[in-house]
Amino acid sequence: MIDEFKIYFLFFDRAGYGESDPNPSRTLKTDTYDIEELADKLQIGPKFHVVGMSLGAYPVYGCLKYIPHRLSGASLVVPLINFWWRRVPQNLLNAAMKRLPLGFQLTLGVAHYCPWLLYWRMTQKWFPNSRNPKDTMTKRDFELAEMHTKHSYIKESALRQGEYVSTQRDIIAGYGNWEFDPTELSNPFSESNKGSVHMWCGLEDRQISRDVLLYICDKLPWVKFHEVPDGGHFIIHEKRHFEAIIKAACTE
Repeated sequence: MIDEFKIYFLFFDRAGYGESDPNPSRTLKTDTYDIEELADKLQIGPKFHVVGMSLGAYPVYGCLKYIPHRLSGASLVVPLINFWWRRVPQNLLNAAMKRLPLGFQLTLGVAHYCPWLLYWRMTQKWFPNSRNPKDTMTKRDFELAEMHTKHSYIKESALRQGEYVSTQRDIIAGYGNWEFDPTELSNPFSESNKGSVHMWCGLEDRQISRDVLLYICDKLPWVKFHEVPDGGHFIIHEKRHFEAIIKAACTE
């Protein structure tokens, strides 16, 4: 596919991950401009396609908002749902939140309302602070997760600076107060018609609500919505689904 579409993949570590410097004040906006600066420093050209999965999809929303002129396209794969978006019906967000284990709901609430307490929340021993994988993963998700992290150095390398400056600040950025709502975004390709935005949803996904994603796409008819009937949360790690995601990005 790389040869067929004449593309290449650029992966990078967001602030605090791997060897990237931490950013104590990181936000959706700073992560977006990190992407633009990286593109400029590496001289990859005036336009590029961004792909984000799950929590890693919030910078894609940021690119659509803050640097749409730099995009040739965007793909949001099982993207996170911020339960405090202003223009998404609260009943849909409440239903989506209830899909998550109580401990994880409380963690996200702390990240949103009291981010300075998140480190304590994630390290204390009295209350459950995260989800049980068995409650939020399909059997295939479990298999894919084990395949993806079977070499311990992958996780060790990603979290080498500690989970506080990487994972926890990532959660705060993704679930904090956004300066915009996804339904307020404008089509970056309305004039040129050269580019597309795709959203992918696994119908077996136990973490992300299809109803919320579908509502966003109903408000943004220029976003192409893709459903994967047998897909869970880790569809991007399934070869055939990943190829479908890339093919759609390159041809539609």
